[in-house]
Amino acid sequence: MRKTLIVAAIAAALSLSACDRGAAPDAGSGPQAVASAADIAAESERLNEWFEKKYEEQLQFSPMQLTFQGRKDLYDQIDDLSEQAQRDQVAWQKASVEEMERDFDYAKLSDEGKFSYDLWKLQYENARDGLPFMADGYAFDQMNGAQSFLPTFLISFHKVDEESDYTAYVARLKETGRAFDQLLERARASAGQGIRPPKFAYEGVIDQSRKVIDGAPFSAGKDTAIWADAQAKADALVEAGKIDAARAAKLKAQARQALLEQFEPAYDRVIAWCEEDLPNAAENASGVGSTHPNGKAYYEYQLRQMTTTDMSADEIHELGLKEVERIKGEMLALKDKVGFDGDLEAFFHFIDTDPQFKFPNTDAGRQAYIDEATQVIGNIKQHLPEYFGLLPKADLVVKRVEAFREQDGAAQHYFPGTPDGSRPGVYYAHLSDMNAMPKPELEVIAYHEGLPGHHMQISIAQELTGVPTFRTQAGFTAYAEGWGLYAEWLAKEMPGTYQDPYSEFGRLSSEMWRAIRLVVDTGLHAKGWTEQQAVEYFDANSAVPLTAIKSEVQRYLIMPGQATAYKIGMIRIQELRRKAEAELGEKFDIKGFHDTVLGGGALPLTLLEKRVDQWIASEKTKQG
Repeated sequence: MRKTLIVAAIAAALSLSACDRGAAPDAGSGPQAVASAADIAAESERLNEWFEKKYEEQLQFSPMQLTFQGRKDLYDQIDDLSEQAQRDQVAWQKASVEEMERDFDYAKLSDEGKFSYDLWKLQYENARDGLPFMADGYAFDQMNGAQSFLPTFLISFHKVDEESDYTAYVARLKETGRAFDQLLERARASAGQGIRPPKFAYEGVIDQSRKVIDGAPFSAGKDTAIWADAQAKADALVEAGKIDAARAAKLKAQARQALLEQFEPAYDRVIAWCEEDLPNAAENASGVGSTHPNGKAYYEYQLRQMTTTDMSADEIHELGLKEVERIKGEMLALKDKVGFDGDLEAFFHFIDTDPQFKFPNTDAGRQAYIDEATQVIGNIKQHLPEYFGLLPKADLVVKRVEAFREQDGAAQHYFPGTPDGSRPGVYYAHLSDMNAMPKPELEVIAYHEGLPGHHMQISIAQELTGVPTFRTQAGFTAYAEGWGLYAEWLAKEMPGTYQDPYSEFGRLSSEMWRAIRLVVDTGLHAKGWTEQQAVEYFDANSAVPLTAIKSEVQRYLIMPGQATAYKIGMIRIQELRRKAEAELGEKFDIKGFHDTVLGGGALPLTLLEKRVDQWIASEKTKQG
């Protein structure tokens, strides 16, 4: 999956991107004058200039988002994560939309300008519609919690090139206490309404928090990851000739003091809260539809945001059941092709347990995984120009997840590079348990997270120059994850992929995994399934290791609706491609289609369809 750069609670506070439906302004019922090309160009340019100004204002709400974009504005600050800050941002968005509607003529905008107008308004509407559900999101959980996110952010994204960057780093260490306290206030308020994550989420937060502060300078033992990073950043300044050793020692002392006086106590408070509320949390939990007071409405909202469609939970559930049966038929055919003697369940067991499909559970095995993933991505790189006109500037690297946030069987994920390509994108793999990382799935996951998947889509979006900056950073789950799953399927058309039939089985397993998600997510959150019921259904229909299945189901429980976006987005992109192929015939250009899908940045599926339709019409005009 694309790893959301701002953890769930932070994302709720930021509201910098959205995914909802919307319509163009009412043009009125009277006759409309046709705008000239010059008028359209002028109005569109004026709107784009306005968007740049407004997006810059919006970014000032989030020092951390500025850091993600490679900027050092507000470099010594962590976002305001309070509920009031979230309300203030929505009020700002509302005022900006009212200003846009008042000052710009929609009818005089170019097609691209209309997309931008619609998206800006959708972002506000999404944030506005989410206000009633602020208490429903979990401030701390095992997947997206600030307890693991903030150290990752400081270590991987807060770059120190000058002494001032280091003092900003220390300031952010000190800010951890305030940020965590704001999230704890929200967690307590939610718990007061009977809204809390399941027991496993609390246990995960406690475990991760303890790992962050287990070791020097907090206790005896080897340096913690955050302290090792603080020292390494100071040492790098010495090596670069920016400061001398004496100054470095003073900076390290400041960092150590911040870690001991602000950072560690903040983690202690998080651990104490989770331990205090743990007895109230559910074991073998069900989804939000049966555990939150307004859970049904919240889940419906989440489905709209995640899929950017009007599909109901029942419709998504039925689609999932049909897709599971279809893919199961393809799996049976492949089982017979490789000559396996036994039913599909036995074949799943064979794939899951036979040693030939495992990397050694050693450091050598972990490195072998990284090397092979890097190799298959390298093959895709060679063939990208055959399928895409737009190519990413940023490089891509494969890394193991940091020890303090690594989880056995957890899903691999992607962190984007900077828009200017100076920092590469990172495909992160959880390698603590290599038995949960089967060889047949290595290729397909590398294609999804790396190339031609998330790295391709996100890098191109960030590097776009023909659209307002806010669109280069927009995030729509159905679009992004739909593209990732489409990329798994697209890779099959590219030379040198899935040559081993078991790798093809891995591709089918990945698609089955996403089809199962449609069934399981809606089962948990709309039909009252328990965690164990979801695990049993998943296990009966896939070859995914049980450790990974349990991790997946626990992810769905704390991220309602997110898992439905993948397959729905993939199906829609495939449908749009088939439509273009049918209407354009021999004139269909795969590079043109892909550039159309990726060249406008992330879009709700409704607007993506409109964009592809415009491209088809344009291509037909060219053909005469």
